This record gives sequence, C-alpha cells and structure tokens, in this order.
Amino acid sequence: MYLAANGRPDAPPRTPGARRRVPATVLALGAVSLVTDVSSEMVAAVLPLYLVLGLGLTPLQFGFLDGMFNGATALVRLLGGRLADRRGHHKRVAGAGYLLSALSRLGLLLAGSATGAIAAAIAADRLGKGIRTAPRDALISLSGPPETLGRSFGVHRAMDTTGALLGPLAAFAVLWATADAYDAVFAVSFCIGLLGVLLLVVHVPAAPGPAAAAPPAPRAAPPRPSVLRDPAFRRVLYASAVLGATTIGDAFLYLLLLRGLDLPPALFTLLPLGAAAVYLLLAVPAGRLADRTGRRTAFLIGHAALLGAYVLLLAPVSPPTVVGVLALLGVFYATTDGVLMALAAPALPVAGRAGGLAVLQTGQALARLLGAAGFGAAWTLWGSGPALWTAALALAGALAAASRIMPADLPATSPTAPEAP
Repeated sequence: MYLAANGRPDAPPRTPGARRRVPATVLALGAVSLVTDVSSEMVAAVLPLYLVLGLGLTPLQFGFLDGMFNGATALVRLLGGRLADRRGHHKRVAGAGYLLSALSRLGLLLAGSATGAIAAAIAADRLGKGIRTAPRDALISLSGPPETLGRSFGVHRAMDTTGALLGPLAAFAVLWATADAYDAVFAVSFCIGLLGVLLLVVHVPAAPGPAAAAPPAPRAAPPRPSVLRDPAFRRVLYASAVLGATTIGDAFLYLLLLRGLDLPPALFTLLPLGAAAVYLLLAVPAGRLADRTGRRTAFLIGHAALLGAYVLLLAPVSPPTVVGVLALLGVFYATTDGVLMALAAPALPVAGRAGGLAVLQTGQALARLLGAAGFGAAWTLWGSGPALWTAALALAGALAAASRIMPADLPATSPTAPEAP
C-alpha cells in the first residue's frame, strides 16, 4: 500500500478494505497494553489502602511518594525514546519497560512492611512505564499509513482502557476471595504482567510494518536537536504544553464532585470508572473522526470538552452534573490522548520518532504537573470556587492561544518506504 503511494510499479493496488484494516502490530500492542493495565491497575486500586490503612503511612507520605515518582516518569520517557531510536530497537526498549513494571509487582510481594523496599518497587513500576511509552507509540505510528494513525491510536487506547477498567475489578475480586490478602493481589498482578511481556515477545514484530521498512542510518544523530529544530513540531509542543498547564488533574474534579454531593469517600474509587467507560466507547470513533476532519480540530475540541466540565462544576453539583462531568472528561481523553500522537508522528523522521514523541509526552506531562500543583495551591489559598473560576478562565485563554499556535495536520516526512531501485 505504501509502495503504491510512492509510485512503485510492482506494488499491489491499494484496496479500500486494506485501508480500513487496523495493522496487526497495533492489535498486538493493544493486547499487551490491555493485559499490562489489568496488572498495573490491580495494584493501583489497592496500593493506597495497603500503604495507608495496612502499613500506617500518612496520606501526605503516600502523596509525596506517588507525586515524586510520577514526575520522574515524565523525564524517563526521554531516555526511553533516545534508547529506542539509537538502532531502531523500539520493541526491545518497550519490552524492557514492560518487564520492569512486571517485576515491580514481585518487589511489592517481597517487600513486606519495609518502606524503602516498597518505595523502590513503586519507583521500578513508574520507571518501566516511562521507558516503554514513547517506543510503544513509535511502533504504533510506524505500523501503518499516516492517514489512518488516528484510528490506530484510538484502537490501542480503547484496548488499554479496557485493561484499566478490568484491573480494579480483578483486584477487588481477589481481595474478596482471599479475605483482604494484599499479597495475593500482588502475586496475581505479577503473573498477569509477565503474560503481557510474553505477548509482546511473541506477537509484536521488531519491524512493525511498511512505514518502518526504511532502516535507520547506522550512526543516526540524537533525535532531540533535529526534532526541536522543526518549527511545526515546536508549535505542537508549545500548544500542548500551554493547554497541559491549564489541566488541573482528574483527582481534583472527582474531589469536587464528591464534596458537592456529600458522597461517602468509598465512592471516590468508582468515579474514574465512569470517565474511563466513556473513553473506551469513544476512543475508536474519535480517532477515525480525527483522521477524516483533522487531528488539530479534534485535539482542540477535546480541551473545549474539558472546559465544559469546569463550567459544569461551577454550578451547584447534582447527579446530572456528575454524569455530565464524567462524560465530558471521557470525551476529553478520547479526542486528545492518542490524537496528539497521531498529529505529531507523521512529521517525525523514522530514526527519531520515539525520541520526538518522548519530548512531546514529557513536555505535556510536566506542564500538567505544574497545572495540578498550581490548582492545588489556589484551592488551599482561595478555596475551591475561586480556584475553579481561575482554572476555567486560564483554559479558555489557553484554547484561544493554542488555536493560533498549533498548525494544521502535519505532513509526513521524507518517504518512509524504500525507493524503487
């Protein structure tokens, strides 16, 4: 299909059915992410209970550990992207990240009540996630033609979200069956994590598809400088960072819903499932729509949906408000998460794609950390109402700025298939 687009006389004709098919590599990576997310979300669902109620850590101590390691994850993505681009070893680097996360569950199982060992296991999990993210997304972007990347990322994110939904349910099923034995959750999570690594090894090819057919140069220059010299990519990076800095964080939205309805704290863990369910339903349609109407437009619409969630929370909270906020939050993720990668990937060279996506992901993640910290400080100083008004006005301004900064859908770089002899 790609060769036909580039004028190869011996290439098979492009068929509409072939264009509609999702590449096998994307489906394989989606299965890996689904299984891995079941494993990781099993731990994430019980870890606060285990550390705070079981081991006696204060919420401040747990929040410090979690926030510090999440910040480190954003920076480790740069390392993962650069390692993957050196010799085109996207699968190996991604596999190392998946394996490190799986082994972290074994670390929790063996740590007992030793806080230092628990912290090391959490750090290993976050580092594994940071290392694998950019190489995995690069593999997705290299697995099919640029015009279908929105759908490919949508399919992957839908499968990933399915695992995120199943993980907490699996954790509570294990706790119910074992009379609250946290060690059983960690053991089952470890086995499922290893299954994800095995799926990657067996079913994900090292060369993902026709888009990666051109071998990288043996001594390619580090990707970061060349990526940042591209003005169109810089505009995408700046726009995503500006919007990320006005994203206050899902946990704050859930807390505002909880306080507005005076719900019991136990229901806090169920609120993310509502947003995730909407995300799951809309990820593939949103990706296909982005391919047809423009990924830039979809990305901006997603942030407009987030602004709508802020506005809903400014009014008195009622049960319809909860439904509306969770639905808009799901729309936000469905139209931004994979769509941003699909927007930027075609303009990045094959030899530097993982590094370029890592730069974009890191910039966005650090901006969101700053946004969440700023909102938390504003809430503490002014109260939730003025802080939310400020966040809504800031996001509206960021949307106006991003609509001027962000370029239209980026064209593909130099031909990604080998030239005809």
